[in-house]
Amino acid sequence: MSPIKESLTVEAQAILAKKAAKYVGLLSTEEKNKALHKLADMLEAKYPFILRENEKDVFKGREKGYSEAFLDRLSLTKERIFDFANGLREVAELEDPTGKVLSNRTLENGLQVEKVTVPLGVIGMIYEARPNVTVDATGLALKAGNAIILKGGSSAIQSNKAIVKVMHKALLETNIPKEAVQFIESTDRAAAQQLFTMKEHIDVLIPRGGGSLISAVVNQATVPVLETGVGNCHLYIDAEANPDKALSVLVNAKTDRPAVCNAIETVLIHRAWLTEHKEELIQTLEENVIKVHGDEAAIAVIPHAVPAEEEDWANEYLSLDIAMKVVDHVDEAIAHIDRYGTKHSEAIMTENVQTAHRFMKLVDASALYHNASTRFTDGSALGLGAEIGISTQKLHARGPMGLEALTTIKYIMSGNGHIR
Repeated sequence: MSPIKESLTVEAQAILAKKAAKYVGLLSTEEKNKALHKLADMLEAKYPFILRENEKDVFKGREKGYSEAFLDRLSLTKERIFDFANGLREVAELEDPTGKVLSNRTLENGLQVEKVTVPLGVIGMIYEARPNVTVDATGLALKAGNAIILKGGSSAIQSNKAIVKVMHKALLETNIPKEAVQFIESTDRAAAQQLFTMKEHIDVLIPRGGGSLISAVVNQATVPVLETGVGNCHLYIDAEANPDKALSVLVNAKTDRPAVCNAIETVLIHRAWLTEHKEELIQTLEENVIKVHGDEAAIAVIPHAVPAEEEDWANEYLSLDIAMKVVDHVDEAIAHIDRYGTKHSEAIMTENVQTAHRFMKLVDASALYHNASTRFTDGSALGLGAEIGISTQKLHARGPMGLEALTTIKYIMSGNGHIR
């Protein structure tokens, strides 16, 4: 088995993907599931090879001075590889999203009208330093009957090439043609920009990464875009929040994996709660080495806190830094989120059901939490299997995008020589 040749142009790869998509769309659920299991088995079997290639990327990343948060997203371990292999198996167990009859009715004239789910066709995936996305996106695309064109960032080029090479080898033992998974090896930005305008070959683009990448795709693409968003996520601790629950959620949402998009970046605290529970809060922050960038009220209470600048309220730290603002009412917290939030994930801690209800109704985000951590905004955590991204837009799909987000609908009419 040989990887995709460098001589293939992006357009040539897109044409191959489009042809393969027709074939994948005809496969049975059983055939697709067997292929996903084969991919998972092969990734586990070849994990030493993938790790060796990943080490090359991490080494270059350290040489270039990438942040620890960036290196965390880039780095693979045996456990991480086995995790995303298991993610493929979880996707295989999910219900096939294609071929569902959403409605079936017969018109007065006898014409039968069916509305059914079908694959999107060819998905273009543009992403940065997360090699797991290569596997997650491929698994979801194939299960939903699609082909996929992958364009990863240059920082993970060796890792992604290795993963795709392993997946191609696995697909040779399945009924899915390896041409259904295309990987653009060129690290030239022009290669990505080609994807933006090939409407005749690509049905949808999904960007996943930092704000600049997403903005570039949204603003330049003529191909329809499923927009994913950066995660400037907030936790609002209300006056009636249980302190044990609030501090536990704060720690989890900030420190579990600070480099991911569903980690919180700002804590909004009701003044009355802070007054009553400041000692517990200070101890929690110190124990977990969380650095606070606060407004005047927060600085007056939190030792070693630094003054927050305007940019701190919009910053996606991806580290153990956090912005903190003291508010006097839930509506003040909502107004702050409206101004600085990215419509990703927002949480409220309160024992007051009416306050929680107001927060849920008025905050505009793809995922909202009452007395729970924002870290659950994840396809696997919410029972969707692997995810292809978190959509923060409102058309077609919103929130963690699993299998259903990679399908569309088709109307099928059956008649008996009907004319209009």
